[in-house]
Amino acid sequence: MNINYIAPEFSNLAELLEHSFQAYADLPAYQCLGQQFSFAELEQKSRYLAQWLQNCTALQAGDRIAIQLPNITQYPIAVYAALRAGLIVVNTNPLYTPREMQHQFSDSGAKALIILADLLPKLETILADTALETILVTKVTDLLSPGAHEQSGYLSLTAAIALGAELPVLQPCMARRDDIAVLQYTGGTTGVAKGACLSHGNLLANAQQMRDRLLQKLGTGEETFVCPLPLYHIYAFTVNMLSLFHMGNLNVLIPNPRDLDAFVGCLQKVPVTGMAGINTLFVGLCQHPQFKQLDFSQLKVTFSGGSALTSAAFELWKQVTGCTITEGWGLSETSPVVTLNHFGQEQVGTVGLPLPHTEVQVWNEQQQRQPDGFEGELVIRGPQVMQGYWNKPDETAKVMHQGFFKSGDIGIILADGSVKIVDRLKDMIIVSGFNVYPNEVEDVLSRHPAVLESAVVSEPDERTGERVCAYVTLRTGVHAEVTANELIQHCQELLTAYKVPKTLRFLQELPKSSVGKVLRRELRLPK
Repeated sequence: MNINYIAPEFSNLAELLEHSFQAYADLPAYQCLGQQFSFAELEQKSRYLAQWLQNCTALQAGDRIAIQLPNITQYPIAVYAALRAGLIVVNTNPLYTPREMQHQFSDSGAKALIILADLLPKLETILADTALETILVTKVTDLLSPGAHEQSGYLSLTAAIALGAELPVLQPCMARRDDIAVLQYTGGTTGVAKGACLSHGNLLANAQQMRDRLLQKLGTGEETFVCPLPLYHIYAFTVNMLSLFHMGNLNVLIPNPRDLDAFVGCLQKVPVTGMAGINTLFVGLCQHPQFKQLDFSQLKVTFSGGSALTSAAFELWKQVTGCTITEGWGLSETSPVVTLNHFGQEQVGTVGLPLPHTEVQVWNEQQQRQPDGFEGELVIRGPQVMQGYWNKPDETAKVMHQGFFKSGDIGIILADGSVKIVDRLKDMIIVSGFNVYPNEVEDVLSRHPAVLESAVVSEPDERTGERVCAYVTLRTGVHAEVTANELIQHCQELLTAYKVPKTLRFLQELPKSSVGKVLRRELRLPK
């Protein structure tokens, strides 16, 4: 097994982008809100922005630039510009609260930020506590209406692009494969968000691994792939912005997939050949009356990732669209894809076979390899495995052993090599495909003066897959009369909506081990 496999023709992601810009110049690259841009137009806009970043800021190669945007065309323009300018991209969720933004900006040492105008009020509250020097602002509709302008005292993204057109020619990115390209933040086992250091080589490899698998079913320069999953999530980042882009295919961006009416309206206008989503989205679409009337004759592939795919969703999607769902598995630390079912040969309940040049083993608690069919922790070795966590060697040492990344997921390797996820070692909760880490929610609950202790667990939810449930014990005395609604409101002020407990129950005492550790497993409802 060649675990050093990396897309051999490119030294860095900028070279992959340059190749795609040239090879598919006249083809459509991105479509959003009814507006379409060709590969040549993306090349020009990202080059002008990269020239502005190189000539009008103090940014140097290797500096971090945070990008906090939803699925609009400005996102790939910003990412491609940053990579071409030799910067490290810090993907940032637009739903983050100021507290979450401040941690990520400060931890990464980001010097620049490209942000949605709607988020400026949040930014203003924490700006003084960051190292940000350069801020560009964009509105969702900026590319729809010509003319650059300033917004709220900050330079607009479109103005920077316009200025960049007159600046000295772009100096090419000189990054090597081992240099970091992206900091992808993930909570991990501790709940403290850590930046997974994904190198140019990591992402090149995973993009190539996925491209090899995609070419079994899809063509180049002829597919239309709808993208409802957020580009700041590493799955869409790698699959849509790198693999499918490298294949010359069109990505149709969905800014708000929760608006099913608008989503279906978009699908009515575009003959889609591929799509990625999560369990809850598939079920929601299939229950939409107008979705059922769409023409699915051109739909070739549907991917599922981020949360477990249920057999009911698989069958419903197949019944409505005639297309199977191909489930895979990955993590932020693996760039992200590790395994994927084969098209047309999907085994529902498994996440498929490892990608080329990827090794998956099952280990016991002594870190010894287990035979096929035995449960244990799934560990991964391959060219897509991160270099480590940003500035956290101790955390890196906990998850890396002999070149393998310890996933924290419990699984089985079946006789044919397919991987089945059984449970999670981590107590992570997955709400509509988004990771929620109990420690973080418990930390926020503990900030309320009435709370003595708390334990956060998952509960099944028909709509979101899982929901956050908190168990709380209160301090005696003046605060003992606090209500569940008051504590939930407290969480809403400090946490993104999907992390906020949907259920909150009071207990006299939390179940604990002999050494005083709270036993979350005793609080979970039986499945």
